[in-house]
Amino acid sequence: MAKAKAIVLIQTDIGSETTVMDKLYEIPEVKDVYIVYGIYDIITLLEADSLEKIREIIIHKVRRIPGVRTTTTMVVVEGKSKRE
Repeated sequence: MAKAKAIVLIQTDIGSETTVMDKLYEIPEVKDVYIVYGIYDIITLLEADSLEKIREIIIHKVRRIPGVRTTTTMVVVEGKSKRE
């Protein structure tokens, strides 16, 4: 069965990017995490067994990390990866 995937765009408090990235990396469902420039400070890729599980991770883990201000979630509908 295919895993559910979501890209989460995160805005953080100024100066907390590295700390937030490290905390995100500890979440098993987080597959990639990047600090970026622009409107968002961090982009991460989540992968879980269901969209409900992704929802739980975002609400109960990602949004509760100190320094996370806002999140925007984009559910992956279809894609290709050169890493797979």
